[in-house]
Amino acid sequence: MSTTLNFRRAKLASLSLAKVGNPLRSEPLRTSKELCRFSDEDSGVLTPSFLKPFKNLEVRSFAHHSSLELNEVYRYAAALFENPDVLLEQGRKIARHLYNTSKHPNIKSGDLCVALVNDVLVDGDPHQAISIIKSESRVPFLEIADDDGNLQLITHQGISPDKIDKGCLIINSMKDDGYLVYTFDKSGAGTHFWVRDFLGVKFRRDDDYMTRRYADMCVSFAKEGLPEEMEAEDKCRVANQAKSYFEERDEFDLKHFREEALKEPAIIEKFDEFQANQGDEDEGQLDETFTIDKKVARKAGNRFRSTMKLDTGVNISFAPAFKEADESSFERGFDDEKQMKFVKIFYNDEV
Repeated sequence: MSTTLNFRRAKLASLSLAKVGNPLRSEPLRTSKELCRFSDEDSGVLTPSFLKPFKNLEVRSFAHHSSLELNEVYRYAAALFENPDVLLEQGRKIARHLYNTSKHPNIKSGDLCVALVNDVLVDGDPHQAISIIKSESRVPFLEIADDDGNLQLITHQGISPDKIDKGCLIINSMKDDGYLVYTFDKSGAGTHFWVRDFLGVKFRRDDDYMTRRYADMCVSFAKEGLPEEMEAEDKCRVANQAKSYFEERDEFDLKHFREEALKEPAIIEKFDEFQANQGDEDEGQLDETFTIDKKVARKAGNRFRSTMKLDTGVNISFAPAFKEADESSFERGFDDEKQMKFVKIFYNDEV
């Protein structure tokens, strides 16, 4: 079952700051001597900045090839959850670890914030959380200041909540399994240092994860894995058969899915080839059996669109609700008089 986060009751409790440079460019690491002070009113303004970027992300968890305790951020988070008063110390350790892993020429320096947040709701239950965000760019903003009765326009440079480059939200839940971790990296850098080297997290290999991976793979297969010469409505039919399998069954079995949803030997062969090229060496092979998460499968299936592009400038888009292509709803033909192909679409009502 997918996990639901809700931030309506969340409140920023304490905050540690640092400036993290790139050691390859001889840029320094600067950590604060004391925690950042803010009022209750400021807390209400700041809290969304530390939580908003984590909406609708996939859950991960800390991992290590030898022992979970050897994952540095996991260890610092565990110490902080056990004793929130050590935020300044653990925040410095997190900043130092980030600095030590920032050894790639493409990694930019930036401002690091490590925040302790109370009452993050996970499936309705309150949990403490640690929000780690890094901003690598500053945006200008204006302030009208009163200088002894004379109004002055002053330009500042600061962090925009909408421009946070990297982030990690650690929920104090399921500690023995590496916590619930949500993370992102908007930079798109090929080094993967934020997720792999700094955090050391992997997707949780649960039913939610397996459903998402297979459902996304089916959508991609219908768009990219089928033969180019295959008609658009037939591609949509394949996608709908896969979608129906996830909707109608509670358990997924790869062998059964290939036989019942894909059916045709040629399509099964194409799917097997496509699947073989989708593997992620860091995450390992996907399970062949699992319990289907209906919500996750439905969201993936609704993203499928197949478009039939005609040389007359007309495009026909096939939505997920398009039924199997047969003469009752969709018909192709050739007009001998005009010497042109045509399609007929039958329907009951406009929606």
